[in-house]
Amino acid sequence: MGEVTAADPARRAVIRDSLSVGLATAAYGISFGALSVASGLDVWQTMFLSLVMFTGGSQFALIGVLAGGGPASAGPAIAAAALLGVRNVVYGMRMKPVVDDGGPMRRVGAAWLTIDESTAVALAQSDERSARLGFWLTGTIVFVGWNLTTLLGALIGDALGDTRAWGLDAAAAAAFLGLLWPRLKRRQAGAVAVGAAIVAAATTPVLVPGLPVLVAASVALVVGWFDWFGRRGSA
Repeated sequence: MGEVTAADPARRAVIRDSLSVGLATAAYGISFGALSVASGLDVWQTMFLSLVMFTGGSQFALIGVLAGGGPASAGPAIAAAALLGVRNVVYGMRMKPVVDDGGPMRRVGAAWLTIDESTAVALAQSDERSARLGFWLTGTIVFVGWNLTTLLGALIGDALGDTRAWGLDAAAAAAFLGLLWPRLKRRQAGAVAVGAAIVAAATTPVLVPGLPVLVAASVALVVGWFDWFGRRGSA
């Protein structure tokens, strides 16, 4: 009977965390698939987004703007999605020491799988080996599961026909709010959310769909630059 090492419990814990986070995140793909079809994209366009873009927040932002403004809002929709995708660049810099131990193909794969969930699981580990396992396993589970559930959601949405009759035309914003809500635990994050909502509401009647989102993003830049509420919130 083989000797049980101290690494075995740690490895099992990483696998358990990766499975729970990966499967829970993948379930959101059903919502994205259905909402993407509701915003005007077809099944193949929806699948292309999940395969190539593969960053949930940016994908929801893209279809949310498209749902509000149609094809004419494609430019602002892409800009809003790209703005949210900037966070992945920061994740990449943080994950480079963890995953930069292979050739070019491995680095390309790591860039593809650098998302909120894989980064979070990796950073939660106490040693580099566990962090590497958590990153790759979580990212792979989310990628495979997200694309499978996206296809399922897109097929369901396509079968419904006129999705506005089911209220799905307004569900993209609700789904994005659901993704945002858990992040509003600190005072500064709440202040940014409230300020951005006020700016977006004020500019929506006068700007084309998508631009209010970009204008509202300036609130985060101003609050973050001056660190308003940050020190007070931490105190």
